[in-house]
Amino acid sequence: MKIHDIEFLGSFFRMSEIPGTTLPQVAFVGRSNVGKSSLINRLLERQNKKIARVSATPGKTQSMNFYKINDLFIMVDLPGWGYAKAPIRLREKWEQLVKTYIQDSERLMGVVHLIDARHPPTKIDFQLLNFLTIEQTPNLIVLTKTDKLSKIKRKQALQLITRELEVQEDQIVLTSSKTGTGRTELIEAIEALLRP
Repeated sequence: MKIHDIEFLGSFFRMSEIPGTTLPQVAFVGRSNVGKSSLINRLLERQNKKIARVSATPGKTQSMNFYKINDLFIMVDLPGWGYAKAPIRLREKWEQLVKTYIQDSERLMGVVHLIDARHPPTKIDFQLLNFLTIEQTPNLIVLTKTDKLSKIKRKQALQLITRELEVQEDQIVLTSSKTGTGRTELIEAIEALLRP
């Protein structure tokens, strides 16, 4: 799939604010300093004119941001959780918003779960994966920031994530928003999630 048309549909803080649509949706989620916004910009080939806001301070994404892609599907950028420099009550609000969206969205086809390749899965990662399993939501695991690792370290990271999260290697995509590594594979994986 070649991405040629992107329409920003808005930022929403409540499920009741989301506009009605029949298009399938794919959501991106991960803890707040995982590089989600940077990866979305790379995926959409918008590194120069950024679509998703990028910040050195974790927790920039505080709402559900909807983007219509090629009039084919909607990419949903969900708030990150954990490690954001925000009050606990606010972080809990973001986490509940993510959970409510995943539980209640009738058009959600799958979730792209982002994990920093440089670190082992965190408690937050395990909680999210367990939640997606309980909700029977198809998910894809994406390792970010792989450009910061040597080839050997990348292989070790892949093996670690596979073992710790008890998933198959073909459920994991290695990416870098800096170099573009994994962009094609991620797009193909998203297309697979969109197939009924």
